[in-house]
Amino acid sequence: MKKQVLISSFLIMFLFTTTSGQSPAQSPSQNPVVKPAPQTPAQAPAAKPALVQPPTPPVLPAPTLAPSAEPLVHSPPRKAPKPAPPNVTDILDKASGFSVFIRLLHNTDVINQIENQLNSSNSMTILAPTNGGFSSLKGGILNSLTPEQKVQLLQFHILPSFLSLQNFETVTNPVRTQASNTEDYPMNITTEGSFVNISTGIVNTTISGTVYADNQLAIYRVDSVLLPMGIFAPKVDSPSPSPSPDPAPVPAPVKPKKEASASASASASSPSNSSSSALKPSPKTNSSSASALISPVAALDESGAAGHVRSVGIAFGVILLGQFL
Repeated sequence: MKKQVLISSFLIMFLFTTTSGQSPAQSPSQNPVVKPAPQTPAQAPAAKPALVQPPTPPVLPAPTLAPSAEPLVHSPPRKAPKPAPPNVTDILDKASGFSVFIRLLHNTDVINQIENQLNSSNSMTILAPTNGGFSSLKGGILNSLTPEQKVQLLQFHILPSFLSLQNFETVTNPVRTQASNTEDYPMNITTEGSFVNISTGIVNTTISGTVYADNQLAIYRVDSVLLPMGIFAPKVDSPSPSPSPDPAPVPAPVKPKKEASASASASASSPSNSSSSALKPSPKTNSSSASALISPVAALDESGAAGHVRSVGIAFGVILLGQFL
């Protein structure tokens, strides 16, 4: 025990000398720090458990409001995409037997008119003639048509509205087509039971089947080409006017002789002589001479001369007869 006290005092002295030598500026009045003597492990007090402080939670920023998913101004609803119109060429090609009709539609650009009309949500009905219908035509009849006539021929097979087989019972004749007009291009459609008859004035045929039908487009099969009157009507030769008959020649009036005119003036100057001679009985004269004298007047009467010429001739005859008296 004494040894321990001596050791502790020695340590205290050693520490005091070391601290005084290292800090000379320290005031002498300050009491030196006396550290307790180290204790043996048997005499060391039990260490107190250190207080464990709970971790402080991290400071989170104030939550911001999430943007609203609903827009302030509602956009108009999107329209459903418009369905593509039916392809007439594909329909006829799949049905087979319409290659001539398809070729004419492309060569005349009528197929473009059909597609534009179907894209505009318009409806139509097509009366499609088969290849057999074209082969029954006279040879070269299509080549003899002008481009405009070919277009009119194809448009004559297109009706500008959708017609089901039941609608043909209520159509008004003549039916309107896409050709020029119903006067030059008439078409009459009648029904007898389940048969639909078509008449153009040149061709009579029936609808032999349905190729395609929906609420916009209807394509029907016909076994003959529908020939319109405006293109294939027989031409009637107009009668040539008969020549008018030549008018009958009018004979020239006969000029009186100078002697007759002189005697007429003399008789006019002397009315007494003429009156006296007229009172005397006339002798019998030869009939041939009288007829010779009157023959110019008769000729004028037979030729249809004017009345005043006839009266003048009679006056001359009377004057000549008076000279023979």
